[in-house]
Amino acid sequence: MRKQSYKELFFRHVKDHLSLYIFVFVLFLMGVIFGAIIVNSMTITQKEDLYYYLSKFFGQLSDGKHAGASEMFWQAVFHDVKYLGLMWILGISVIGLPVIFIMVFLKGIVVGFTVGFLVNQMGMNGFFLSFISVLPQNIVLIPAYLIMGTCSIAFSLKLIRQLFVKRSLHDAPIQWFGRYAFVLILIVFFSVIASLLEAYVSPLFMEKLSSRIF
Repeated sequence: MRKQSYKELFFRHVKDHLSLYIFVFVLFLMGVIFGAIIVNSMTITQKEDLYYYLSKFFGQLSDGKHAGASEMFWQAVFHDVKYLGLMWILGISVIGLPVIFIMVFLKGIVVGFTVGFLVNQMGMNGFFLSFISVLPQNIVLIPAYLIMGTCSIAFSLKLIRQLFVKRSLHDAPIQWFGRYAFVLILIVFFSVIASLLEAYVSPLFMEKLSSRIF
């Protein structure tokens, strides 16, 4: 019964905020496309310089000269939690609503640029390299960013309605703030899983593939 209630609550949440989820997803997708466009707008010199450092990194990776998995894990957790936590705080601040849009868009740019640059410079090898280096953690992380962005926007809009429109709410403020805090805890859990994949799974695949490419 408890699992069923959580399931119903989740589907009701998605149904109530479906338009926001579509908006956030489109915003993220626009960032991915823009990141790929940036790659094509780079000069040859810029691409060569960036590819040099990339080749050096993967060369060290194939030789086993890279940071330890534990260090990579904590760095990834710190980065993701800091980014997602900032989005959560901006949802409370109300005035940070435009910044949430920018952060979702920037996340898309990073993904689009990374994949676009690898494919642009290395062809199919770059595609496979981006597949094993970017995909594993982002399978978990991208939905976490989309959920966090949507919930932050929804919470901020709810605060705006409460402060300026004086619209009465069915639930007490402490209740919807508690649900918002629960979302943060859930997203942090997702980010930890993504960091485990990034630190312990992706490097293994990257090391094997980079030894064949570089």
